[in-house]
Amino acid sequence: MTDTSIPRAEQPLDDEEPTAAAPAVDEPEETDAAAAPSKAAAEGDLFRQSEIAADYVEGLLDILDYDGDIDELVSGGRPVVEVVGGRLQNLVGQRGATLEALQELARLAVFRQTGAPSRLLLDVGGYRANRRKELAAVARNAVEKVKEHGESVRLEPMSAFERKCVHDVVNAIDGVESESEGVEPSRRIVVRPVG
Repeated sequence: MTDTSIPRAEQPLDDEEPTAAAPAVDEPEETDAAAAPSKAAAEGDLFRQSEIAADYVEGLLDILDYDGDIDELVSGGRPVVEVVGGRLQNLVGQRGATLEALQELARLAVFRQTGAPSRLLLDVGGYRANRRKELAAVARNAVEKVKEHGESVRLEPMSAFERKCVHDVVNAIDGVESESEGVEPSRRIVVRPVG
């Protein structure tokens, strides 16, 4: 089970679950030929969002006098900006807190120019990729404890990105389920046996 709550206006866009819009009952489904141009347009819009965010991040790096290479791309149906360089650890902060704040600022920059909310993902120095591996290990450890003892395991509070990583691992394993509980910044995952 995953968290499906709708973020309030004061909350950041949540990374836990991608939204999938179902076609309205009265709406005819698009044919493959009609879908191709709209998919290309959507991909172009997402890439435009990553370009806007990359420009914003580049401006911040200039102000802070940090050197970094910036890549903008679209991955998994969302805009992504990756910053790679030498001394960027200060942009990540403790447990990624500064990175989360920078991501929200970049999302706001995109919103300012496009008028639409963005699911932009910002990564600095490969932090998110490394953290994803660590969280997979945490999730597998929690699953082992649940299967061994038959009792629920509550994990430490995590960011939306971190919870999404754990949910993905737990939901791929039979016999267990995960659910988020609590309120930001103390929102955490509970892993429990199914049944």
